[in-house]
Amino acid sequence: MTAHDLRVTAAVRLMAMEPRPVQYPLQDLETLRLARRLVVFTPGGSDIDTLVARAAADIPGLTGSDVVKRVVSHNPDCLWAIARRDHFDAADPKGEGLLAFLPLTDEGVRQLIAGTFNAADPDLRLVTSQNEKPAGIYVWACHAKGALAAGVPLAFQKVWTPLYRDADLYTRSINLPAIRFVESMGFRRGPCVGGVTALHLHVFRRAPAAEADLPAYDTLTAKPKPRALSVSVARSIEDLMRVIAIRSAVYIAEQNCPYIEEFDGNDFAATHLIGYVGDEPAGCLRIRHFADFAKIERLAVRHEFRSTRLAFKLVKGGIELCRMKGYRRLYGHAQKRLTNFWSRFGFKPLQDAPEFVFSDFDYVEMTVDIERHPEAVAIGDDPFRVLRAEGKWHEPGILEQSRTRGVTRPSVDTHSP
Repeated sequence: MTAHDLRVTAAVRLMAMEPRPVQYPLQDLETLRLARRLVVFTPGGSDIDTLVARAAADIPGLTGSDVVKRVVSHNPDCLWAIARRDHFDAADPKGEGLLAFLPLTDEGVRQLIAGTFNAADPDLRLVTSQNEKPAGIYVWACHAKGALAAGVPLAFQKVWTPLYRDADLYTRSINLPAIRFVESMGFRRGPCVGGVTALHLHVFRRAPAAEADLPAYDTLTAKPKPRALSVSVARSIEDLMRVIAIRSAVYIAEQNCPYIEEFDGNDFAATHLIGYVGDEPAGCLRIRHFADFAKIERLAVRHEFRSTRLAFKLVKGGIELCRMKGYRRLYGHAQKRLTNFWSRFGFKPLQDAPEFVFSDFDYVEMTVDIERHPEAVAIGDDPFRVLRAEGKWHEPGILEQSRTRGVTRPSVDTHSP
């Protein structure tokens, strides 16, 4: 119920630490046992005033009860009161704690991830109605002290109904105890939606991340389905060995390319994408970066996987990676027989350029103009973005964890006059 603050605060720095182990999985808690001691209900108008005033004493910047009432009038599922059963009077219900949700539309989730959503005074056009399926659910506020904290998982069951159960849950924790609490229930920091990472949020995933929410160059998951197509950036020597194996099978074995011509001295000055079918390395692509253009080359897919659309995924991933790096023009050498394939991505033969031959094939120069990605890595961004692993600009990196340690080896002698 407070506005977002995207400055680098102590709370954000804490979020760079290793996540807490899950101790009380939100989806597996014994709600019947909790319900013996606690009760969750929808509060009325005067009770909302009392609950919000009590929470405001502990939560700086909490919104006013008039805003809460406006939201609850729009969707009564947004606010739940928690009380101890032995203190509860059904004839005159009084809440002792609260848990508030904002079920959001697609645009609401986008603004939440971008940090532009106004949680202190929500635009009701971004909040779904009681009978409308949300794209995501923001945990708006939680205030449950002492024994009442056990009622929070009980209140969460209200968003496990068929209408809400597929929507991921998002929350913003402003201090270390809050971070520990949400991570103990299975929330994880830094959700990524549409290629944008929200370091200021935690997420509880209730549905597998949609491929559309992942950058086209980084869709490989930890446990891919057997025939699923995915793409990843090569980041290790083992990854480069996969690339070498694929290109050896395709170019050296099938096309009789001499070894010294295939491995031309440019592989350590390039970015490589690997395409997978399930967990099997099946294709690859090389990208070399120049001042005002990037060159896409060495596309290869193993013979047994050419009936898939892996080649298309690799090229789309390569183009998207170049957009994220800020490039506006791509260049390539296409075998004449494959110019139609490259034209599907917008490539056109370079005007007035002659055909040429190397490694026994005839080639055509092709180019395409592309749009710079709106989230492209640039000077003036969070400086940690350029420190992240190649193609992982949407996720917190290993060096972000180190910033919580502070300065132990200062570069300036603070004792000098």
